[in-house]
Amino acid sequence: MPPKRSKEQILTVAQVKKMLDSLDEDKLDQLQRRSLDYASKFSRIDPEKVKPLVKTLIEKFELVMEEAVQLVNCMPQSIEEIRVFLAGGRKIVETSKLQAILGVLDEYRKKE
Repeated sequence: MPPKRSKEQILTVAQVKKMLDSLDEDKLDQLQRRSLDYASKFSRIDPEKVKPLVKTLIEKFELVMEEAVQLVNCMPQSIEEIRVFLAGGRKIVETSKLQAILGVLDEYRKKE
């Protein structure tokens, strides 16, 4: 009997950062330290806001999980940037929908 595989889960950079922050820093291996460094530099949203934002993007705008996570990871600041993430599916997205997505992203964007 083959070994059971763990269930894969798509995570945002902010979620990875939160998970790695919760570990004892002295016990992190080299890959975990590099991952934490990357996540600390590139996390664009507070980890507590990730789930509601991803859920909104999926339910309100009918995005798939991968699209929603990529938008949350990069938090694009213009319609043109959003279009790049959604063009992979070769679907045409109305400008009004892109503007609405941008509005939602702006509500959740980390204030610096």
